[in-house]
Amino acid sequence: MRVGILTGGGDCPGLNPAIRGIVYRSMDFGDEIIGFEEGWKGLIEGRTRKLSLTEVDEIVSQGGTILFTSRTNPFIIENGPGKIKENLDKFAIDAIIAIGGDDTLGVALKLHQLGVKVVGIPKTMDNDLSGTDFTFGFYTSVEIAVDALNRLKDTAKSHRRIIVLEVMGREAGWVSLYTGIAGGADWVLVPEEKPDFEVMCTHLMKDFERKGYALVVTSEGVDISLEEKGEVDQFGHTLLQKRGVGEFIADIIFKKTGISTRCAVIGHIQRGGPPTVFDRMLATRTGVKAVEMIHDNEFGKMAALVGSQIAEVPLEEATRTLKLVDEEWLDFLKIFLK
Repeated sequence: MRVGILTGGGDCPGLNPAIRGIVYRSMDFGDEIIGFEEGWKGLIEGRTRKLSLTEVDEIVSQGGTILFTSRTNPFIIENGPGKIKENLDKFAIDAIIAIGGDDTLGVALKLHQLGVKVVGIPKTMDNDLSGTDFTFGFYTSVEIAVDALNRLKDTAKSHRRIIVLEVMGREAGWVSLYTGIAGGADWVLVPEEKPDFEVMCTHLMKDFERKGYALVVTSEGVDISLEEKGEVDQFGHTLLQKRGVGEFIADIIFKKTGISTRCAVIGHIQRGGPPTVFDRMLATRTGVKAVEMIHDNEFGKMAALVGSQIAEVPLEEATRTLKLVDEEWLDFLKIFLK
């Protein structure tokens, strides 16, 4: 078979191991792998590159994606789906493997409903896709955030300050939650729960009196009641980099407590660098499974982690709702906010 693959949406560690897994498994079937550059944009514009052992042999430890990526939505581009179908015919592509998050897999589902043979591989550092227990990219991003928090603890102690660490997370607070618990933060803010700044500041003053410093972890998508919507991407998501959530919260803490407070934003640092072993293995396994799904005619599905197994899960399940931090996890978090 001639299989096309693409990576769409935000990059994250694990994309290259997934590509590598696809190519290695395809060799067992005698398949030819054609990569489309910059996600759906490359498929619309017909920009391709052939992938063989030579191109992927040494990329298992590399962050980013050798196929590049974009946040392109074919369904808002004039005749976008039509151009995709034309190029699938032009390049004699039998099936497509789409590697991405909610938006990329949402496009994959719509194309499947239009008759395109497509399977998905879920990725996102936010870990907010339903139908899979974890997505690759998440554990690496949390490791980076915990390392940052550990370093901030040293300077917070030295200067007797409160420091706020802003991490990624638009609507789901998994990165903030895991970073805060694993890194020993004194307060954690997630988008799923409206912040109570009075309670937070009272708690931080108590912690500061006890040990001379305090650490706060916040998701970038936490509700700080700003009215302006701001610039949005092609999928309608507000661009968060200019909201300044961390600075906003640090300013509130200083005004309410009088304690010197600083903010650190690691932002896109969480996206880069070598993937952890967990993410390398998960990405590799899903890449292998995606090729097998194509040969089993399991289209309109994604290769998901369910328990310890990689299973076929309908794309409808993945894209129906975001997987958010629920009450059980919020209650678990509160155990460590003493």
